[in-house]
Amino acid sequence: MTIALKLKKALKRKKVVIALICILLCIAALFDFAAKMSEWHREASGRLLKWVDFNVTSEAMRDALQYDADTHGQRYEIHWTDLLACLGARYGGDFSHYKKEHMESIASRLKKGESIEEITADMKYFEYYSVAYESVLGGLVGEYSVQTGQSASGAPEFEQKYGLKAFSPIARGWAFSHSDDFGASRAFGYKRRHLGHDMFGSVGTPVINVETCVVQVLGWNRYGGWRIGMRSLDGRRYYYYAHLRSGHPYAAGLEEGQTVYAGDVIGYLGMTGYSENEDYNGMQRPHLHFGVQLIFDENSKNEIWIDPYELIKFLGSHRSAAVSVGGGDYKRERLYYDSIE
Repeated sequence: MTIALKLKKALKRKKVVIALICILLCIAALFDFAAKMSEWHREASGRLLKWVDFNVTSEAMRDALQYDADTHGQRYEIHWTDLLACLGARYGGDFSHYKKEHMESIASRLKKGESIEEITADMKYFEYYSVAYESVLGGLVGEYSVQTGQSASGAPEFEQKYGLKAFSPIARGWAFSHSDDFGASRAFGYKRRHLGHDMFGSVGTPVINVETCVVQVLGWNRYGGWRIGMRSLDGRRYYYYAHLRSGHPYAAGLEEGQTVYAGDVIGYLGMTGYSENEDYNGMQRPHLHFGVQLIFDENSKNEIWIDPYELIKFLGSHRSAAVSVGGGDYKRERLYYDSIE
């Protein structure tokens, strides 16, 4: 046997071995995915999830919201989180596969009178995605009242509405830039992942309360600088706003324990943090760090932070206008009342 032939056979055996290894790795990955999905299913059954990977696109959220709004008050109401959970179960949570016709097919069946239980009977992981997506989006759509003008006597006039009642974290009229930076590395203090989303803008830009919440935390943090922690009324979502303005971080009158409506001004964009020294501008560029944490178990040490990038894109079409009240402070332009149960 020539040396060339021996090398050829050895190379062939090597390719076979590599192919077998690849197959084994794929099988192992599939078993791992199946085990994780089984765990998700058990967790969803108990309504306590230990992990949520939120990959719903802003396009899918907009389409689902449109079905929800169009059918509100009709005989067959379509809830947007139901549509998204159906697709989540179909895609395994990966909305890069999203197609509008997939949502249209589910909505058509609901409009014809099929129940969501009938449609999802064979969807093994629907319950998991239902709990996960309702936890992320549950407080963002509903009934609310917004000021539309004033009467001849000067009294505010209101209109009852139904639809998106949450707002972008940045006030209307103020520019910002952003990209999906969730999970990027951070080195200050210790090496850690970036569990939020940075929105770059100018110092003093009014920061808006996304959802009607209770102020849970105010004050200084060596990592986040001046920051605000807001808790949703259903207790499931914790919104974190960090790196607020030096010297004047908060809207006038903001206090811990206070209930604040969606769309209200709560603070001002800055660049504080990354320092043991209070009120120090330790960031290289002024920006708002915006984070969303899901809370299923108050006693759990497991922190479930989701990537809010697509959520912020979705909320980008709904920005609260703010007007100056002097002294560097702003307030929302129009009166607003959330329909709080």
